[in-house]
Amino acid sequence: MLLLTAIACILGLAISTALVAWSIRAGRKAGMLDSSGSDGHVKTLRSIPNIGGIGIFVGAVGPLAAALIWLAFQSLFLKDVPVWSVLENLEGRLVVLPVWFAIVIAALVLHLMGLADDRRPLGAGVKLLVQAMLAAGLVLGFDVRFLHVLDDLGTFGWLLSVVGTIVWILVITNAINFLDNMDGLAAGVSAIAASIMVAVTILNAQWFIAISLALLVGALIGFLLFNFPPARIFMGDGGSLVIGWLLAVATIRITFIDTADPQYALGTAWYGVLMPLVLLAVPLYDFTSVVIIRTLQGRSPFVGDQQHFSHRLVARGLSPRNAILVIWAVALITGVSGIFLGSVSPAIAILIGIQTLLLLGVLALLELGTRREGGEAARD
Repeated sequence: MLLLTAIACILGLAISTALVAWSIRAGRKAGMLDSSGSDGHVKTLRSIPNIGGIGIFVGAVGPLAAALIWLAFQSLFLKDVPVWSVLENLEGRLVVLPVWFAIVIAALVLHLMGLADDRRPLGAGVKLLVQAMLAAGLVLGFDVRFLHVLDDLGTFGWLLSVVGTIVWILVITNAINFLDNMDGLAAGVSAIAASIMVAVTILNAQWFIAISLALLVGALIGFLLFNFPPARIFMGDGGSLVIGWLLAVATIRITFIDTADPQYALGTAWYGVLMPLVLLAVPLYDFTSVVIIRTLQGRSPFVGDQQHFSHRLVARGLSPRNAILVIWAVALITGVSGIFLGSVSPAIAILIGIQTLLLLGVLALLELGTRREGGEAARD
């Protein structure tokens, strides 16, 4: 299975690299360049193609879709053929396949919507509504949600789990979309998060999820070859929405703790369920801070500007490339420490939480200094 996971990463890399290279030429030829976005969106336009999401989508989702189709063919027409070994530890073919088809189809819808929005803005309300419908369909139609233990509380507990899962999917999907604001940022942070999740799923032997995430890692690396500063292509919403969706769903599908198995690789402590918050601390920080800043300014949280985490670090004096590397480093540190959350003592778990908050707090202090300096300069 490790070999198959490695092959998946290489396959995603090869597909993405080829398609992104093609997209650079095709995008320039067809005039599919960086666009201004919806009304009020503040950004510096650059004559760079913004259809790199095609390579990410096909590299990450294409092989997965092909595998699902083959497995469905086996299930329907070749019943005497043994179940593919990657399904050995999953719920069972008849349950798993519909769920994964739903995940893939939703990713396709988001990809197409993102491509359309990159050409002609659809508006934040429309995009959020589509995302909410897809998330609700996955949660209610296929019972893809976290904290099933809340069902013990009755209807209220079930409803809390459903609403919480839908909100989580929307937040992570948009957090990655928000993070796509500087060359190499969203792809790099997402590649780090996905790589750590691959390690997590290998440890707990969730091989199908590991393979699907390995495809995403490869696709993101292939894209980064052309997007690392200075970028030759952007992913656009056609890429960021898909990445956010896949990461959000992966955090729900991964079994982070198993209280019934004392030998479970990721641990048995209840606070292990908080691992996704640590793994995705950086995009969540950017999303939360930007929403707060825009709201306090009386602006829509979903109308873009240049007040993101990365922009604020650049305003502090870092070069764009160094700002990206700093953010990557923070994402890596918090992500790696998060792997052990469910297997350590409460005291160590608290220290991991404090470490995460301190790392983000140091960066927040830098930003606070930036705003103060900016305010003094304005008064001068």
